[in-house]
Parts: sequence; structure tokens; C-alpha cells
Amino acid sequence: MCHEERKMQNDLSAFWMPFTANRQFKSAPRMFVSAEGMHYKTSDNRTILDGTAGLWCCNAGHKRPKITEAIKAQADELDYAPAFQMGHPKAFELASMVRDMAPEPFEHVFFTNSGSESVETALKIALAYHHARGEGQRTRLIGRERGYHGVNFGGISVGGIVSNRRMFGSLLTGVDHLPATHLPEQNSFVRGQPEHGADLADELLRIIALHGPETIAAVIVEPVSGSTGVLIPPKGYLERLRAITEQHGILLIFDEVITGFGRLGAPFAADYFGVMPDLITCAKGLTNGVIPMGAVLATAKIHDAFMTGPEHVIELFHGYTYSGNPMASAAGIATLETYKEEGLFERANALASYWEDGLHSLKGLPLVKDLRNLGLIGAIELEPIAGEPTKRAFSAFLKAYDAGLLIRTTGDIIALSPPLIIEKSQIDQIFDTLSSIIKELD
Repeated sequence: MCHEERKMQNDLSAFWMPFTANRQFKSAPRMFVSAEGMHYKTSDNRTILDGTAGLWCCNAGHKRPKITEAIKAQADELDYAPAFQMGHPKAFELASMVRDMAPEPFEHVFFTNSGSESVETALKIALAYHHARGEGQRTRLIGRERGYHGVNFGGISVGGIVSNRRMFGSLLTGVDHLPATHLPEQNSFVRGQPEHGADLADELLRIIALHGPETIAAVIVEPVSGSTGVLIPPKGYLERLRAITEQHGILLIFDEVITGFGRLGAPFAADYFGVMPDLITCAKGLTNGVIPMGAVLATAKIHDAFMTGPEHVIELFHGYTYSGNPMASAAGIATLETYKEEGLFERANALASYWEDGLHSLKGLPLVKDLRNLGLIGAIELEPIAGEPTKRAFSAFLKAYDAGLLIRTTGDIIALSPPLIIEKSQIDQIFDTLSSIIKELD
């Protein structure tokens, strides 16, 4: 095919889409062309209610004026500045704002460009921290089954979603996994945190006994597992995990790429649960999803372990070309200001019980296997079609789109995480629409 013919076709073939059934999508594309508030507009001029905050990231909704204006102004002032041995004011301003919003132990912020990069960064910081303290033998990393920590080699290695792992071989060595916290026989249709399962944290003691505590660098978990289908931690589970890691000198990392910035009605899940890890990864809501940016939050204990030796020597050999990018920093500052000025975290907290009632109104519908919720997150687990896993939920996704609602599916689970600006009438719309769709599923 000649160059001119390729230009004329516009057949969508050039873009190899991520986490997408490319052939199915390109046979019947679903295209968004604009967005505002709680809604997307499609290429065929339909309005779609955003039930997923984009991809767990647009916590303040779409086309927010303060964020848009901040990006425009920054583009006029400073488009790019290197982050190695140089700086620009807005990166430091944003870091201070994140520190002030974070729980008290967290005093330092390392900027990345995504949740996946935040995870890689946190794992490397954990390994380097032990090395700096003279315990370089601590190289083992512990994740959890059904955990999702992004798509880079470290994140996939500590992650525990089979589909994300099976194509890529052995990945990192020296990795072990805790069991998932999902106990459907004991905890089905629970509102909020389930009562059963705190003892699953004790599996870490078995791993410690097997390998020796002196070999383990860190444990990484999502406080609430999002991409695997919204798995809520049992009461006492995170507290027990923290106690065991502290006892054995193991760092605890919370992956808060989804739960950070108000999703549970608090700045971070660490605040919500009152459990303080050593490192927090975040991204998504940091810039409202407008420009890629992530961060790792570190306690003074972690940071200060590196601040030894000659002052002219680089303390941590790690970073990215776009760490603290000026455009992303401007977007982050405006995003955090929007959250604060509009009280969106408090709003999410106030709406959580109404959201819970709406979700659990679906109990008793045919094919609904389980319902789970916390803050403004929800999951509807459907009975799978025998021999065709994922097909029933994907059918619900397509029907919801046709009905003017954006949802997300993982396996046969519908996951919901609306922008924090959602109104009660829109919560009603989400669950009324889903009720009608589920009743019609084959």
C-alpha cells in the first residue's frame, strides 16, 4: 500500500490499543470526542454518563476550568525543564502540597509518570533502602494473588493476575505471593469491610519462615484491590500485615494508584484505614488523569537513610526524563486545589452510604453472584457463562454503552468508580440502568 493510500484510509489499524480486543473494537468503534462534568460525548453525538472516572482517574470530573487554565498558562511559560541536577518551582510546590495532604509520616515525594512507574520506583527504593543500611541481602519481594501493580516487569512480578503474567515468562526471581483476601463463601454481599479473613495476613509468617526474614525487602499490596474486581480488605487484615512487617524489619508498600486522592472519602487509604505503610504509590487522581503523572510518597525514615556520604554524590540512581514535568506539575497543583476548594473528598465520604444502598439494591437479581463496595467504589460480580469466561460482563459493558453509561469490566465483574462530583440522581441512573441490563442478560 502506498503512502497516499494509507493516509486516505483512516481505518484505525495504526494504533495498537492497550488492554483492548483490537479486532472487536475496530469492527465497531466506540469513540469519545469531548467530555464535561460527569459525561462524555461520542462521535455519533450521544451523551455517556461516566461511571468509572475515565479509568479510575478523573476524580474531579471532566473539563475542570482551573485545571484547564493551569495547563494553558504553563504551556505559555515553561514547557519542559530537566529534573536531573535542575529544577523548576512548580515541581517543588506540588511535592509540598502532596506532602501536606498525605498522612503525617510521609514527608518526601518522588515523581514518576504513571502508576506502573510508581510501583517500579517504590520497589527499587525498598531494595536500595536496605542496601544503604547494610542489609543488601534483603532482596525478596512479596506481592499478593489477584493484586495488580501495573505492567512493568517488577509490577507484573509482584502482581497476581494470571492474564497479566502468563505471556511474559519468569519475570523477576525472588518473588512470593500472599493469598488473595477474597472469601466468597463467608463474605458474599457484605457492605463495606468483611468480617472474615484477617487471619490471611498470617500467611506472611509462613513465607518469612520459609525464606528467613533477613532476605525479605518489602511487601506490596493494594489496600483495596481495584483492577481485579474490587476486593475489600477484611477487618483487621491491614493492621495485622503492618504488625508482622514491622516486627521483622520488612517494608510495607501501599499501592494507592486507585485509592489515592479521595476514592474512599479520605486523601489516601492509609488515612481511611488508619494503617501507615513505609511507602505509598500513587498516580491517576494526582492530575485528575489530564496529564500522565505518578508519585511515590516516602517517610522521613526511608528518605533519610539515603542522605549520607558526600553531599555532591547522587543518593539514588533512579529517575525519569519527565519526573516533575512542568505541565504535569501545573495540572497536579490545580487538581489538588480543586479537590480542596470543592471539598470533594468530604463529598465522597458523605455519598458513600447512598452509593452503597444503590449498589446493594441489585441483590437478588438473576446472575448477580456478589456485590462489594467501599467509599465510591463498587463491584457487581456476575455468574460466568460456562466455558466462556468474561463474555457475560463484556456483554453488559456493551449494553451499558448503548444505554448511555460507561462501566468497566474485569473478568465477569463490573467495576464502578464514578467521579467524586456525582449527584445522587446520577447514582440512581447508574444502578437503574444496570438493573435493567442485568435482567436482560443471557
